[in-house]
Amino acid sequence: MTPAEALCVAVDEADGAKEQREQVRFDPTAAVAVVGAGGKKTTLYTLAEQLERAVVTASVRIPIFDSAVSRVAVTESPLEALRSAEPADFPLGLVPEREGDSRYLGYDTVAVDRIIEAHDGPVLIKADGARMREFKAPNDREPQIPSATDVVVPIASAHVVGEPLTDEVVHRPERVAAVAADTGLDIEVGDVIEPVHVAAVLASEQGGLKGAPEGAAVVPLVNKVDDADDEAVARDIASAFYEQFEGLERGGEREREQDDGDAGITVDLDANGRRALVPYVVLARMAEGVVVDRV
Repeated sequence: MTPAEALCVAVDEADGAKEQREQVRFDPTAAVAVVGAGGKKTTLYTLAEQLERAVVTASVRIPIFDSAVSRVAVTESPLEALRSAEPADFPLGLVPEREGDSRYLGYDTVAVDRIIEAHDGPVLIKADGARMREFKAPNDREPQIPSATDVVVPIASAHVVGEPLTDEVVHRPERVAAVAADTGLDIEVGDVIEPVHVAAVLASEQGGLKGAPEGAAVVPLVNKVDDADDEAVARDIASAFYEQFEGLERGGEREREQDDGDAGITVDLDANGRRALVPYVVLARMAEGVVVDRV
């Protein structure tokens, strides 16, 4: 399975004997927003390479990425640039403005929604920042996820486990501690990060689920699974993620191994009844374009 097949999904209601379940299928035209830390840009560029007619854009600042796409259009009129794009221009980058020598600005979410609505292919969106760290929790202004997003991919690096909760490896460590504390975990800045801490943030309404549109799929991604030790850590994170929703029914490993399309747990996004489907957790090495597993 490729990263595109694992992350670019659509959720359909099942019928018949499986009417209580959801069906998850590959959608090569999905709008995918990546958030978190530990591989957002690598994930975007891997998906752009694997999908036809991909657009790469951002709702926040994004480092210069001209080498990852065929062309970057720096424009305040992205729909016009999209309409005039030639086949050879894809994957196409769309950004409103360059800021200095190292990065572009992002569009507001309404503008990205219009790009999604206008494009007949996938739109890949960087929706928050992490300053090159391995793990993060969002602040009050993050993430900036467009309402037309089909899939939200909250990312964390397996390498963060065993490291101290400091700003050397974590963006906003105090926010990570606060989000974890809301789930009943006791961790302070400077403490060693465990799989359960990563899972708690990924599963939180104030962490990995924050800002996801109602009805979207949320596909947590544990990245940088580089060896057997990393894989064991990533599986511990995935197990702890599901334990955050203990009592909710989800498709089991056997069903997913049979590839029958059944998957997921439906999770609350907030106290107002907004919900999203988590079909599975992906373990990957995005730098190599490798999906290790989905669990």
